[in-house]
Amino acid sequence: VCVLASGLGVVAVAQAAPAKPEPTAAAAPVQITGATKIAVINFQQAVGQTNEFQRDLADLRKKYEPREQQLQQQNTEIETMKKQLQDGGEKISDADRQTKLRTIDDKTKSLQRSAEDLRNDEQTDGQGTFQQVGQKVYDVMVSYAQQQGFGLVLDASQQNSGVLWPSPQSDITKAVIEAYNSKSGIPAPANGPSAPAPH
Repeated sequence: VCVLASGLGVVAVAQAAPAKPEPTAAAAPVQITGATKIAVINFQQAVGQTNEFQRDLADLRKKYEPREQQLQQQNTEIETMKKQLQDGGEKISDADRQTKLRTIDDKTKSLQRSAEDLRNDEQTDGQGTFQQVGQKVYDVMVSYAQQQGFGLVLDASQQNSGVLWPSPQSDITKAVIEAYNSKSGIPAPANGPSAPAPH
């Protein structure tokens, strides 16, 4: 259960892309006079690899670390009780055995509830962080695409995106990450390699 709680924690959380602004009804129709330049971006990767998201993700890990440690302690206590009951063998009376089994069962259920609460809290905070940074990355992406003359940007991180193979020249993921990091002014994390992009 502890592995489940920590494994499905903050990193796995960031699946929601930011809401994209809807076009206004009065917008003039776009007239295409020639070939439209198309760009491709892995948006989830772009958000996940920004210095700001890396920093915020590390802060969330620190925030939930005490609760994860508490769950590990509870799990260790349950495993110790199980071993004591098993090692006791016939020395333990039936009544005492039933009491210990009920205690183990109650503690196990409490541990499962706590692990579920932790996982939900981590996912909620992780999604909020991703959406907050994602909206700002989206704005930088739009600005970059306009400056480079792209008329369309496809998100390769979405299922059924239709992107089978982008040429290196059309993939703007790295460029948008660099542009965002430069604009935000937040330095790269000093604690080693970047965390993996959220799945």
